[in-house]
Amino acid sequence: MPRYSEDDIIAHVFAPIAGTAALGLKDDAALLAPESAPLVVTTDMVVAGVHFFADDDPSLIAKKALRVNLSDLAAKGAKPIGFLLALALPHDWTNAWLDAFAAGLAEDARAYGAPLIGGDTGATPGPLTISITALGRARRFVPRTGAKPGDAIFVSGPIGDAALGLAVRRDPALAKRLSASARDHLIGRYLLPQPRLDIAPWLAASASAAMDISDGLAGDLAKLCRASGVSAAVDLASVPLSAAAREAMAIDPALFETAITGGDDYEILIAAGSEAPPAAPICRIGEIVEGSAPPVFLDGHKKPVFFKKLSFQHF
Repeated sequence: MPRYSEDDIIAHVFAPIAGTAALGLKDDAALLAPESAPLVVTTDMVVAGVHFFADDDPSLIAKKALRVNLSDLAAKGAKPIGFLLALALPHDWTNAWLDAFAAGLAEDARAYGAPLIGGDTGATPGPLTISITALGRARRFVPRTGAKPGDAIFVSGPIGDAALGLAVRRDPALAKRLSASARDHLIGRYLLPQPRLDIAPWLAASASAAMDISDGLAGDLAKLCRASGVSAAVDLASVPLSAAAREAMAIDPALFETAITGGDDYEILIAAGSEAPPAAPICRIGEIVEGSAPPVFLDGHKKPVFFKKLSFQHF
């Protein structure tokens, strides 16, 4: 069977998974019905060799591409309503790969109530590149800029699993020393982030500021503080770690810094009133304080800890 034409890709691969706003993918734009709640829009790009391995399962690549965008919506207190997909395919793509990609995308689109509503496809001489623009509606938009002294700092779940999963993928010796369950957990968290849409209503009601942790807890907290004109103090002993992460750190203690500064967590970093009653697994890790200095990270003896770098950097 010959490879799909561009028209085939639109009509037979993606039109069946598109939502009603996409107008059957027969037009150059989508049509969204107006609503009273603010519209929240975010875009994230994932690139083979940077955000995933080129030989990863295509259904998981599709899910990661969508979920990292849904994570941004969650951090703003928004509920997803749909997404646009821009897909740049390298020369060696196959129908089977694209069918599997679309199947994974469709599964998550249904699970998260975020239908495909449009996009574009093209060829590229470079690596596979996927850009998704996700749209959502929020009762109240939660900015990065609202953190204030006295706010508590929370994270929505365990930190560092994805960065350690990447380390396991890159280091066969580390992979061999881990238990199978720990290895599978860490790699799974790297391959398939979990957007915290379940806490979006709480964020909209209670958070002063929030952002998803895409480039590393330490660096992303610094970004939030700069945006809000404040500083922060973090108790590193309070940062939640999974059993798999602790197992990896027992093998190589240097992996603690990887966990705190590495990317791809897609948990939510939150500043909220200290009296806020977050449900598990939301965990308090510190406090927003006055000043413009970078955040301070303290060990169990209240001594400052310094990292070689605060987060993943593309450039």
